[in-house]
Amino acid sequence: MDRLHAMQVFVAVVELGSQSAAAEHLELSRPVVSRYLAELEDWVGARLMHRTTRKLSLTAAGLEILPRCRQMLELSGDMQAAVSTPDDAPRGMLRISASTSFGQAQLAAAMAEFVGRYPGVSIDLQMLDRTVNLVDERIDLAIRMSNDLDPNVIARRLTVCRSVICASPAYLQEHPAPQRVEDLSRHNCLTHSYVGRSLWHFEQDGEQVSVPVQGNISANEASTLLRATMAGAGVAMLPSYQAGTHIQNGELIRLLTHAEPRKMNMYAVYASRKHMPSALRSLLDFLVLKFPETPEWDIGL
Repeated sequence: MDRLHAMQVFVAVVELGSQSAAAEHLELSRPVVSRYLAELEDWVGARLMHRTTRKLSLTAAGLEILPRCRQMLELSGDMQAAVSTPDDAPRGMLRISASTSFGQAQLAAAMAEFVGRYPGVSIDLQMLDRTVNLVDERIDLAIRMSNDLDPNVIARRLTVCRSVICASPAYLQEHPAPQRVEDLSRHNCLTHSYVGRSLWHFEQDGEQVSVPVQGNISANEASTLLRATMAGAGVAMLPSYQAGTHIQNGELIRLLTHAEPRKMNMYAVYASRKHMPSALRSLLDFLVLKFPETPEWDIGL
């Protein structure tokens, strides 16, 4: 726990009268504020506040701790003002979470480029096909694909995650290629356990179309579906960041090019804008440039 930061959160909550107001002032999410308060109470070994929906009041321990927290924050500010750091290059450890497919297809190479540019930074990549709790799991930044992002998180939009419908040449030798999205119902469709398990959504001829699909292979992460598709098992909807190179080299054939599968926004999600480490700020700026609105993997598709 960053104890000084926890003290700052505690003082802000007291002075502003609520956790919500403190979260807005400090540019933190509400869950992060709650976590800092809980960890500060664990550290001092006492409850500091009485919390109700209408009123916030300090306990005896809170009244005792408050002036000491203010003194510590003032001392910290004096120390920072007295010392100048000539070398302000980003440094430190960053824990990053992303899906397995995006991590393998794009993020690993991007992080190699980033640490080459900033050798004082080290990266701990967590490849997880689930939504992580940034605070509980000590994640500095998560890459998320979503059109319905949790309003409690702080995020910076990066680019658009597009999908493509594809199959292997071997599969298409034995099955006629679909001409319209409705034809997919007659194919063995390989599906993702969490996204489009039984229904694929498209924009076709200016209209929104949803098509029921089914098949004999489903998986909870896209890399497995990619391998099964390349092995000729069926038709799949795969992210273009993953399938693009295999389409360009002929291992996969893109189908239904006139129909656009539903897009998802790609975000960099993090816990706080306040006192952001230079390494994290540099990483965010790097990712915005690395993954623009039309990323490299979509060029030529």
